Amino acid sequence: MTEIQIGKHRIGPAHEPFIIAEVSGNHDGSLDKALDIVRMVADAGAHAVKLQTYKPETITIDSDAPDFRLSDGHELWGGRTLWDLYTEAHTPWEWHAPIFELAASLGLVCFSSPFDPTAVDLLESLNTPAYKIASSEIVDLPLIRLAASKGKPIIISTGMASVGEIHAAVEAARSTGNEQIVVLACTANYPADPADSNLRGIPVMADTFGTLVGYSDHTIGVGAPIAAVALGACVVEKHVTLSREGGGVDSSFSSEPDELRILVSQSKVAWQCLGRPRIGARAQEAEGLRFRRSLYVVADVRAGDKVTADNVRSIRPAGGLPTDLFSTVEGRTFQQDTPRGTALSWDLI
Repeated sequence: MTEIQIGKHRIGPAHEPFIIAEVSGNHDGSLDKALDIVRMVADAGAHAVKLQTYKPETITIDSDAPDFRLSDGHELWGGRTLWDLYTEAHTPWEWHAPIFELAASLGLVCFSSPFDPTAVDLLESLNTPAYKIASSEIVDLPLIRLAASKGKPIIISTGMASVGEIHAAVEAARSTGNEQIVVLACTANYPADPADSNLRGIPVMADTFGTLVGYSDHTIGVGAPIAAVALGACVVEKHVTLSREGGGVDSSFSSEPDELRILVSQSKVAWQCLGRPRIGARAQEAEGLRFRRSLYVVADVRAGDKVTADNVRSIRPAGGLPTDLFSTVEGRTFQQDTPRGTALSWDLI
């Protein structure tokens, strides 16, 4: 499949990159702040805003056992229990409808990542236009089959996944008859070191899995996603926040409003720069071609004069003999009077 459609947006190599702004837990427990983020995303020119749909009890259990606690050395959430983290970060289900409604009123596509079948049911009730499978859920093949069975585009993030696991996820989606699949390159580290991005894998993923490809970015700044577009990403997902200093569990690696605007504009420029796989002059360069160097007569000469470095030189514009022929024509004889400013041609000598 060379393109898919989400809402009014066609997505594929022939179209500008589809920019998804991920809210995640950066609403900081406030619906008003979540709605302000949606407004910011629309103002910045992104195409979609995305949520994460789960409850603490649908994703883990309330346990303080070591299995349920993040490692102490984790850069952002070290030592916290999963229950505590997801209680803080989750988007309450009753917020989904007002967020979807505001996004629609602002011309944004709104969809989400479901983390269990009840989340899929909620999103279906809101007529979600697409589904996103989070990196950690790529091994939950029943969830992928369920989401894909709804017949809507499904975007699969591949952080931490092996080739075999990505293949299994893509085939799980395809087993439902759904070919509207986008696979996202991703480094599931928060924040991610740009050196770990391995963006050269993006075209390899397209060839290997036969899907559209994109990039889910957790680095700081916009360099990595713009580079991803240059390597073929037709979807870019980026966490966003109103202010990195304003709190939110993901705010430290999320893009602020000005950065999101830059990402939207410059990723489109990167896509426009790709052009076609060809080498040669463009139509827009025709005027420049006129002013390449060539051999010109630079002093008035008479018939019988010899060609010398004083009366023939390599200058702009084009029109005369190629500059590399000076050693061939030097010492030959002019056959006619020739005024200064005449393009040198074979019939003159």
